[in-house]
Amino acid sequence: MLKKDSKVSHEIPSRQCSFGQAVLNGINVLCGVGILSTPYAAKQGGWLGLSILFIFAVISFYTGMLLRSCLDSEPGLETYPDIGQAAFGTTGRIAISIVLYVELYACCIEYLILEGDNLSSLFPNAYLSFGGIELSSHTLFAVVATLAVLPTVWLRDLSILSYISAGGVVASVLVVLCLFWIGVEDVGFHSQGTTLNLGTLPVAVGLYGYCYSGHAVFPNIYTSMANRNQFPIVLLVCFGICTLLYAGAAVMGYTMFGEAILSQFTLNLPQDLVASKIAVWTTVVNPFTKYALTISPVAMSLEELIPSNHAKSYLYAIFIRTGLVVSTLIIGLSVPFFGLVMSLIGSLLTMLVTLILPCVCFLRILRGRVTRLQATLCITIITVGVVCAVFGTYSALSEIVKSLIG
Repeated sequence: MLKKDSKVSHEIPSRQCSFGQAVLNGINVLCGVGILSTPYAAKQGGWLGLSILFIFAVISFYTGMLLRSCLDSEPGLETYPDIGQAAFGTTGRIAISIVLYVELYACCIEYLILEGDNLSSLFPNAYLSFGGIELSSHTLFAVVATLAVLPTVWLRDLSILSYISAGGVVASVLVVLCLFWIGVEDVGFHSQGTTLNLGTLPVAVGLYGYCYSGHAVFPNIYTSMANRNQFPIVLLVCFGICTLLYAGAAVMGYTMFGEAILSQFTLNLPQDLVASKIAVWTTVVNPFTKYALTISPVAMSLEELIPSNHAKSYLYAIFIRTGLVVSTLIIGLSVPFFGLVMSLIGSLLTMLVTLILPCVCFLRILRGRVTRLQATLCITIITVGVVCAVFGTYSALSEIVKSLIG
């Protein structure tokens, strides 16, 4: 079974999953660290902007069903890159694989930013001075988190890590429950918020888009099911539960902290409360189980480039995997803006993987069998995806540049 943010698109360890197992897989695919930023998204877009979350939920459910239709179009299709190849040949497979790998790599950068932010909030006075180099709390913990995940990345057999999917569901629910408890018992729900923020609405679009970025794994969940006819119900249940969690966190976080809400609501929680510590530590521990799973497909794709006479040398694989981890740390420290990086991923990559590519592949693979209604819906969704990608990416990049300059 799989974690949400791993988005591992190449394998599901268990075959013939039951309905319940498929639902757990789906919830983990859809509900991850994105839940931390939905209150921030509500601030960026205003209350009316929250409707984008529900619109994306409906569209993403539909494109998930389009992927199923693509998989059923011919035998032997099991993964997203398979769909790309069926639609556009080897070029399609390579293009889709690159998009998926870049998305996975970007998520690993997010994990390290997340670790640095939350651990430094727990221990703000921590620092390290070594050989004339001083590391701030945020930098120190980002480095510590990198060193902690590095040994797990060296493992090639990650199947044991992927069987803890229920933990991902528990973690997401627990964080939301902690937010609710703190709102009831301590902070209160008093902020009115703003109705609509047009200036930063594109950032909210990217953040909400990131919430439904599980399509890379949907084909694997579908092909692993014992009864594939249950897939629409599985998808409906997963989207329903996750949308409620996302919307609940957004409403509670924004009404609790208003315009002061940070990119991760865990950073706003009062540090002296037990519930706050539970929420933050749950957030801190979660990525450690996901990082190795997330980076593994990227590492394996690069390992295929090793010359055949050295292919069996594990040393080359260790160098490649270590290099990948170190590079995510460097980028994470260079652009330490969790919400904006997430918005960039959601705007550029998720719009491609979740909205645009499923429709394009569906129209290509099933050409001649597509109804006029389906064609109209697909073209509309592609248009929405392109518009959101362009404006969201531009807005996120602009904000990142401003933050770096400022």
